Amino acid sequence: METLAAGLGVEPEDLVAIRLSLLVASVATLASLPFAVLVALALARGKFWGKTLLDGLVHLPLVMPPVVTGYLLLIGFGRRGPIGQALEACCGLVFSFRWTGAALAAAVMGFPLMVRAIRLSLEAVDRRLEDAASTLGAGRLGVFFAVTLPLAVPGLLAGIVLAFAKALGEFGATITFVSNIPGETRTLPAAIYTLTQTPGGDDAALRLVLVSIALSLAALIASEILARRLAGRIDG
Repeated sequence: METLAAGLGVEPEDLVAIRLSLLVASVATLASLPFAVLVALALARGKFWGKTLLDGLVHLPLVMPPVVTGYLLLIGFGRRGPIGQALEACCGLVFSFRWTGAALAAAVMGFPLMVRAIRLSLEAVDRRLEDAASTLGAGRLGVFFAVTLPLAVPGLLAGIVLAFAKALGEFGATITFVSNIPGETRTLPAAIYTLTQTPGGDDAALRLVLVSIALSLAALIASEILARRLAGRIDG
């Protein structure tokens, strides 16, 4: 990453923003993955009252203005919010005006994309293969981990990449929840926005835009290659 940034003439303070964005996007994606799998499984296979409501709540961040999502996070997970106070008291975990809050905002915004991709992949799994595994004595967890999850891996990877890309580009909810603090919450989009508001900062902003495009494209290409290899192993 340092070589890429140096080749594009990115300043050291902007390199900090790039590293922070990668950290925030990685933590947001990995932390939300188990919850996304559970929710996607419930929506794909579950039959319960309120399923439509759950589906709507999951996808709500996609249709609400990001500023609204950030404000809800602020009043819920801020230092004066009920959840934020409880987490700080029991675990010492603080979200407001910290990089952890940026990761939380990115996770919330990318969560619907991850859930949808995983859900579609789970729905495409042939139930007859699962039934065959059950008749051979495998339990429900065994069937899920040995049959369902491997077959859903391409959708899982697609969801991970979509959530990661969304986290890299998240701006509205993040800046509302944790502000734009250099070295702490100033991610790549916030750094680009700051440079566009700075006289003479257009060239530096363009360089960061190119870095952002390169990172997103690299993630997509890596995901496509990995998905093809995994699909080939499954077919084999």
